[in-house]
Amino acid sequence: MTGRRLAVLAVVVLLLVLGTGWWLHSGSTDRDRTAATDIFPPASSPSATAQPPATAAAGEAFLTGFVEDDGRVVRTDQGGDTVSEGQAYALLVAVGLGEEDTFARVWGWTQDALQRPDGLLSWHWAGGRVVDRSSAADADLDAARALVLAGEAFGEPRYTADGLELGGAVLDLETVPTAAGRVLTAGQWAMTEPYAYNPSYASPASTAVLAAASGDGRWAELDAGSRAVTSALLASAPLPPDWAQVHADGSVEAMPGAQGQGQSVRYGYDAARTPIRFAESCDPADRALAAAMVAPLDRGGDAAELDLGGTPIGPGESVLAATAQAAAVAAAGDLVRAAEELTDGDLLAQSAVSYYGAAWSALGHLMLTDDVLGGCPLLPASA
Repeated sequence: MTGRRLAVLAVVVLLLVLGTGWWLHSGSTDRDRTAATDIFPPASSPSATAQPPATAAAGEAFLTGFVEDDGRVVRTDQGGDTVSEGQAYALLVAVGLGEEDTFARVWGWTQDALQRPDGLLSWHWAGGRVVDRSSAADADLDAARALVLAGEAFGEPRYTADGLELGGAVLDLETVPTAAGRVLTAGQWAMTEPYAYNPSYASPASTAVLAAASGDGRWAELDAGSRAVTSALLASAPLPPDWAQVHADGSVEAMPGAQGQGQSVRYGYDAARTPIRFAESCDPADRALAAAMVAPLDRGGDAAELDLGGTPIGPGESVLAATAQAAAVAAAGDLVRAAEELTDGDLLAQSAVSYYGAAWSALGHLMLTDDVLGGCPLLPASA
């Protein structure tokens, strides 16, 4: 982005104002394409304001803007539906900000509306009911992580128990052993070989949290398998794809969408989560994978979608893309530039508000500048 230094100064001033002022909604650039124009105040709770201004403002923008009183996360820019991913994001943000009441409401609604008899979460709710019972493994894994963290943060053993139960269901029903190691499939629907695989679902920080809480050795197997598959994908192309498939023999190839049902192979609104998730890991090997993506991401800048070499393949910028670039640059050791990239994401989140952009603006700060979600932050908390 041009004028980066002036932009950084401007957003720092704005974020200081946000500590006692207002957050403005206008327009949209991320997964959604519909304008939102409501204005809402920041949180007044001590737990939220204990975070640095940028983190507290981004987190409260998501929670206040997209979480209803009953705990449902509404994609207001996408027809008002709800996905398990959004519920899991809200759980992570709520525990990250210390918002116990919000956490309780979000998990209560999720249990009542989305949790299946086998413990996993149905991925799609709309019009007052579940419209697709299929599970989404990233949401299940994120929610399990959030629950275990909440059990400790809020002194609630029931959250720990719920997190361990959900995590166990993930291991039992959404992971498979392969020659490359144990891998997280896209969901229970993807347990037939070749396995539909989304590289951005792998979350080393989540597996570490759940391994420590459960003592289940399969989490370490999953961590190693995720690293191996991601390494294989990056050996074949500079950037990971939104979707891939893994064979029992450990071979992996990029795919144009889930089970090949997409337009083309691309690094887009799914894949851009991959460098963030690997950069927040405490394992240097994971961070090295995130750092390896710097050069191709530099070619694409904040473009929302790239080919696997880093060339933009469509118009528009995205909060997630800027946050992913910040993560990769931080993993490579350039913390000053990484902070600037994270600020680019803040600017996009404020000027063009969306459900997905607001979520990743908040999660980017929590994952990259704070250890509250169980990872190892690369940037100082003031970033």
